[in-house]
Amino acid sequence: MAGDAPPKLGGMALQNGLLVHGPRHWAAAVRSGGEVLVATGPKPRLAVGPLDSIPLLRGMLRLGEAFALLPAVRRGLPQARFAMEDSLSNAAMLGAVVVAAVARRRLRSVLAQETVAAVAGLAPALIVLRGSQVAVWHAVEHKSIAAYEHGGAAELANAAEHAKEHQRCGSNLVLPLVVSSAVANTAVRLATGRRTVATRLLAAGLSVGVAVEVFAFAGRSPEHPVSRLVHRVGHVIQAGFVTREPGADDLAVGRTAMETLLQAEGAD
Repeated sequence: MAGDAPPKLGGMALQNGLLVHGPRHWAAAVRSGGEVLVATGPKPRLAVGPLDSIPLLRGMLRLGEAFALLPAVRRGLPQARFAMEDSLSNAAMLGAVVVAAVARRRLRSVLAQETVAAVAGLAPALIVLRGSQVAVWHAVEHKSIAAYEHGGAAELANAAEHAKEHQRCGSNLVLPLVVSSAVANTAVRLATGRRTVATRLLAAGLSVGVAVEVFAFAGRSPEHPVSRLVHRVGHVIQAGFVTREPGADDLAVGRTAMETLLQAEGAD
């Protein structure tokens, strides 16, 4: 890829390591049985061709790509453990369902019902991440990607010097997703007069599409007041809930994942 712009990278914290992905490939490095295991493979693509230019739809497809990546990682590296696959996660998600159900029965305002449901739906991730090792790997992800963005592959050796919060973190989706979920569900319920599987799917699709568009806008126009609010909320979530300073051994695992990905992408 000599002469081309460096690939834009993303990532996902695991329970026991780091998953990173570029335009065409993914790579993961995990600790298992006292050793570091590594795997890479092609990245599933959904937002391709003209689909990648259609507002709302492209957001849903890009989020779909992130979920489609998980089975590929599971096949390529069975030892990888995803962030939300334990008993605490299941209990937190069940609690969120109960809270949403109670709100819809007790609150008279449809908007209030859907706002509580939207907040409850995102709370389990914050609860699980705050006290788990995933928060460390989340910081490894941010530091590793920031190092690469700052100085290329050579800068990965200095990842510890970079911030554990990152402006492109998915935490910046939280505020847009809460607002868009509450508004979309309220609008669909008031328009149709009921909650069915079809109306829930419609509202979910709309809310995700809008949230991803706001997330992308905030990245393109960071000085806009809306962008500042989105990034401020995301930074607070990162700093207080979902990242924790990693050690040198953790960063070494992250560097392995990054170098494996860059080799697969053909980057210098």
